[in-house]
Amino acid sequence: MKVLGIESSCDETGVAIYDSQEGLLAQALHTQVNLHAVYGGVVPELASRDHIRLLPVLIRQTLREAGLCVADMDAVAYTAGPGLAGALLVGASVSEALALAAGIPALPVHHLEGHLLSPLLSDNPPAFPFVALLVSGGHTQLMRVADVGDYELLGETLDDAAGEAFDKTAKILGLGYPGGPQLAALAARGRAGRFKLPRPMLHSGDFDFSFSGLKTAVLNVVSSSDWDPAFSADLAADFQQAVVDVLAAKSVAALTHTGLQALVVAGGVGANLALRNGLDTAVARRGGRVFYPEPMLCTDNGVMIAFAGAQRLMRGERPPAEPAVRVRPRWPLSENRG
Repeated sequence: MKVLGIESSCDETGVAIYDSQEGLLAQALHTQVNLHAVYGGVVPELASRDHIRLLPVLIRQTLREAGLCVADMDAVAYTAGPGLAGALLVGASVSEALALAAGIPALPVHHLEGHLLSPLLSDNPPAFPFVALLVSGGHTQLMRVADVGDYELLGETLDDAAGEAFDKTAKILGLGYPGGPQLAALAARGRAGRFKLPRPMLHSGDFDFSFSGLKTAVLNVVSSSDWDPAFSADLAADFQQAVVDVLAAKSVAALTHTGLQALVVAGGVGANLALRNGLDTAVARRGGRVFYPEPMLCTDNGVMIAFAGAQRLMRGERPPAEPAVRVRPRWPLSENRG
């Protein structure tokens, strides 16, 4: 089964072709980082326009690389949510039009499901069931995953997601956009322990998160009269360590609660090396193992959408019978049943 996947939920335009027999055949990915950097964050209208400009180019490029045409596909899978409404509408409109013209089905796919299933593309994938830690720019969630489409929400962030806290803290420290990677690079030059930052909800007894207060604690340090900018690297290291401590502790607690040994980490923040080291150490201590997607799949991409769509179709899911542009900017993953 060959599936053309299209991702356009935010500021990456991704296209890929996945074959259930041969694996990934081709992909193309464009990031809008330079477009939004001057504004210090994603501008939804600009993001939508860039998707309109690039999707036809990337689709032709991907098909040409694979030596195929749209009519060779068994389906088109596209990100239907969550994400920016305008950006989602661009991808959905293009996908539904392509599918209608080629006489093949179009399948709406949940963006977070794409992230969650992306580690299954690795050479040594995890087996169901497992606990998943979803850590992207706008989401921090712990899920029990029994199978494709069988997800139980264990806990989630009550305010800023981990990725948002990274970006906002980077802005407080005067770093550029995108803030998360720049803060991680600064933290690598610092030493944690100078500042006593909180670990919000570390001992709450549940699997929920809160990172807004941690961001505010950093702001209070920087706003104090005795703040020395020379200590920025140490403050970045302390902030990062606080996030890692909370994510690792909650993930281990979720594994203990479910009785499972495998933790799958997905989403852009999952590429953070300090987080990976912290999770590996904490989970190994209780005899478990952590699985990550390939580095190129941590960011938003078309590969994960094509793969998730193929998994759904191979399990017998029937795409909507009538062509329609279907998007859900707010779409809880727990409602995305198989």
